[in-house]
Amino acid sequence: MTTSETSQPSAATPLLDLQALAVAVRRRRRLWCSLALLGLLVGVAVAVLLPPPPTAVTKVLVTHQEDQPNDTGTLIRTDVELLGTTRIAEKALRSLDSPQTPEDFLQEYRATGVTNNLLRIEVTGDSDAEAVARAGALADAFVADHVRRMRQTAKAESKALLDQRDRMRDELAEVNKAIGGRSSAERDPKASARIESLFARRAELNSRIAEFDQRAAEARTGTPRIIAGTQIVDVPRAVRHSLPGAAATNAAIGLLLGLVLGLVVAAVGAVVADRPVLRREIAANLGASVIAELPGAALRPGRLWRLRRTRAARTRLTATLARTVRGSAEPLSLLELGCARSTSVIALDVAGELTPELPVVIVDGLPGTQLAHRRRQPGAPAVVSGDRADAGPPQERRLGVGSVAPGTAWADLRHLGTRTVLVVRAGHGSAAWLHTVARHLADQRIPVIGVVLIDPDPRDRSDGALWDGPTTALRGRSERSAGHNGADRRQPERLTMWAAGAPDNDQEAR
Repeated sequence: MTTSETSQPSAATPLLDLQALAVAVRRRRRLWCSLALLGLLVGVAVAVLLPPPPTAVTKVLVTHQEDQPNDTGTLIRTDVELLGTTRIAEKALRSLDSPQTPEDFLQEYRATGVTNNLLRIEVTGDSDAEAVARAGALADAFVADHVRRMRQTAKAESKALLDQRDRMRDELAEVNKAIGGRSSAERDPKASARIESLFARRAELNSRIAEFDQRAAEARTGTPRIIAGTQIVDVPRAVRHSLPGAAATNAAIGLLLGLVLGLVVAAVGAVVADRPVLRREIAANLGASVIAELPGAALRPGRLWRLRRTRAARTRLTATLARTVRGSAEPLSLLELGCARSTSVIALDVAGELTPELPVVIVDGLPGTQLAHRRRQPGAPAVVSGDRADAGPPQERRLGVGSVAPGTAWADLRHLGTRTVLVVRAGHGSAAWLHTVARHLADQRIPVIGVVLIDPDPRDRSDGALWDGPTTALRGRSERSAGHNGADRRQPERLTMWAAGAPDNDQEAR
């Protein structure tokens, strides 16, 4: 195998497997469902325990002198900002004889521009009556301030126009005086041209004086229209709050936020933890094919309909492992990762299947007391500890049960069995630890026959068979014949080379 061939699979591996991410998030549905339920309960609790304060609302029609049909809302936004000033708040508090400071009062009301000329004011208070009074005082203060500003603007504009008219009248008087001082007997052509220019200037001044008079009159005339147009169009009224409606709204918002937060946490946790959940990932990391899978419900007491549905899978797995034990004189071990109780149940099922045919003893190498404290049934296989594994008669078939969880004594695994079947819970071990398990088993020269996947994802359609992997998987190959030829003696060495990442010489030669 060349260097380019070795780097090609890693280059084709995606940076983020969306299928594995979706499966990992779906497997953590308890987390995001719990957070969604928590958000729903928090939303309902907020609506019940923290009801909104009494609120009053009013609407004010505001007329502007610069109103244009194509206005983008700049004028009404200016009115909103003016309403949020301490001057308006102070006038409203003064009309209410309230000792509250304007700065604090600004935090208890808000204004919203509904249209270019319609202003909506919301005010809170200790009671509905106080909120209504505050809303009325605030609206009156704003209308009075707006009218005052419009009057001042119109007065200043009119005064400026009249002042300009008076200056032009003074200039007109000088022109008239200059025209009257000229003698009509003068026949000088230059004097005649100068007189004509004075007459033209006098006509221009008269026109402009009349224009300024008209503009000043229009400025004064427009003020009553603005004053009459600015008014309260919706009297202040208390806003009625519905507790069921508020609870339903807050519950929906809390449910949505909790669900989004739960999905984000589950996705980030799945990416950071890097725990394989798909068949193809677990098989690739362990270097062995998935030969069987079993739902977690099949190995614990449950309802009858659940037992009927999973009993067939449990029976098939027991028959498969029993045939493997019968087909070879070498001891077999079941090594668990994240499913000690399930592994002990599988070992008891296999031993019970083999007991009527040949003597079987279970070697308990689990760190806990999964097998030692089980109640012994009549005719059940014997269970011995790991230190007494070699004390039995040679004709007994040993079925070892151990663990490859962190903290495992790797040197003792070969005493449980020279061949092994890994019983792995999906999503329990990280990819790095699965590689560690494969490497240690290769160092101990313990061939991995296959992997039994516990609690797999029911929607997983990936292939768990390693067609280019070691030849120790159960693929219709006779283990009995494999034990008599030279290929079986090379399997531990090949598995060791796979775990270390070295190329397979036999495969490269082929």
